[in-house]
Amino acid sequence: MVIEAAILFGVFFLLMALGLPIIYALGLASMATLCTTFPLETSAYVVAQRMLAGLDSFTLLAIPFFILAGSLMNHGGIAIRLIDLARLIVGRLPGGLAHCNVVANMLFGSISGSAVASCAAVGSVMTPLQKREGYDPGYAAAVNIASSPAGLLIPPSSTFIVYSLVSGGTSIAALFVAGYLPGLLMGLGLMVVAGIIAKRRGYPTSPRPTGQDVVTTLLHAIPSVLLMVIVIGGIITGVFTATEASAIAVVYTLILTMVVYRTVSFRTLPNIVLDAAMTTAIVLPLIAVSGAMSWSMSLESIPQQLSDLLLGLSDNPLVILLLINLVILCIGMFMDITPALLIFTPIFLPIVTQFGMDPVHFGVVLTFNLCIGICTPPVGSALFVGSSIAGVPISSVVRPLLPMFLMLFALLLAITYIPQISLALPNLLLN
Repeated sequence: MVIEAAILFGVFFLLMALGLPIIYALGLASMATLCTTFPLETSAYVVAQRMLAGLDSFTLLAIPFFILAGSLMNHGGIAIRLIDLARLIVGRLPGGLAHCNVVANMLFGSISGSAVASCAAVGSVMTPLQKREGYDPGYAAAVNIASSPAGLLIPPSSTFIVYSLVSGGTSIAALFVAGYLPGLLMGLGLMVVAGIIAKRRGYPTSPRPTGQDVVTTLLHAIPSVLLMVIVIGGIITGVFTATEASAIAVVYTLILTMVVYRTVSFRTLPNIVLDAAMTTAIVLPLIAVSGAMSWSMSLESIPQQLSDLLLGLSDNPLVILLLINLVILCIGMFMDITPALLIFTPIFLPIVTQFGMDPVHFGVVLTFNLCIGICTPPVGSALFVGSSIAGVPISSVVRPLLPMFLMLFALLLAITYIPQISLALPNLLLN
C-alpha cells in the first residue's frame, strides 16, 4: 500500500516539477497508480470512465453559470459602483481608502467569484487613489492582495460548489451560509491590521459624503448587491436550488449590465461568453480528472494510509487539525485553490470526520486556508497580479503583508477550533 501512495504522489509532483500542466499530471499519476493493480489498457479505460463519471452531475451546471455571471460583472463596470459603496461605509475610518479596498474586495469577490479578478478590478481603481493621497504603494498593494480572496468565502461561491462535489454531496446551501461569518472575519481582521498601520503613518480619511452622494451611491450599488440577496435568499428559503440560482444569476446580471447600467452590449457579449467558456474549460476538466484520482486513491486505500500515519503521530484531535492546517498552508503556497480542493479533500475529510468534525465546518476551514495561499509567494496568483497593478516589486509588498498573514493565521486557528463560527448560521437558518 505504501508503494501505491509513493507512486501516486511521486509521479504527480515529478510531472509538476517538469512543468507538465496539472490536469495531465493528475491523470498520468492516477493511471500509473492503477497500473500496480490492472494492466495498462484497463488502467487507461478506468481513468477515462471515472473522468466521465466525475462530470455526470447536474450540480456541476452551477459552475459555468456562476462563472458567466462573474464574467458579466467583471466587464460590466460593477467594481467602481461597489468601491463607491465601500467608501461610503468605511471611508471615514483612519486610512479610509485601505478599508474601502478591503470592503470592495469582499463585495466584488463574492459577486465575481474570483480572487484574481477582484484583485485586478478593485486594485486598478484603488491603488492610484491611495498613491495620490500619500499611501505607501507597497502597503496599498498588500491590503489589496490580502483582501482579494475574502469574497471566495462569501456566497455565491463556486469554490464551495467544487468542495460539495468532491466531498460526496455536502449541502451547498449549508456551505454558502457557513461562509458568511468567516468571510466577514477575514475582512474585519485585515481592516484592524490596515487601520493600525494607517493610524501610525497618519494616512488620511475620506471626506464626509453629502446627502446627494449617499443617495446616488446607493442607487448605483444596490442593484449589484441585490444579486447576493436574491441568490442566497432563494436557496435558503428553498425557492430554487444552487444550480437554478446560478442560472437566475446569469439572467439577473444580463439585465443589470445590459439594461440598467448599459455597460454591456450585444456587440461585446460574445467576447464575455467566450471568456467565461475559457475559464469553464479550465475548471471542469480538472474536476473530471480529479474524479479519476480520487477513485484510484480509494481503491488503493491511500486516504486510510495517510490517516494511519497522522494518527500514529498523535491521537489528539487538536494536534491533528493543526498538522492538517500546516500541510494545507504549504500546499496552498504552490497550488491553486481548485486543484488543491479536488486533490486533498478526499484525503483529509475522512480523517477529520473520524473526530466528529462536520464536513461543512471542514469545507470552510479548507477554503479559508487555501485563500491564504492565493496571496503567498512563491506562486500566489493574487500576489503577482496585485504587485503588477500597483507597479511595485514583490519584495516591497511582502513586508507589509506579514502582519496581515499573522492575522489570517490567527483567524484560521479560531475558525478551526471554534466550529460555531462556521456552523451557527447554518444551524439557525437551515434546521
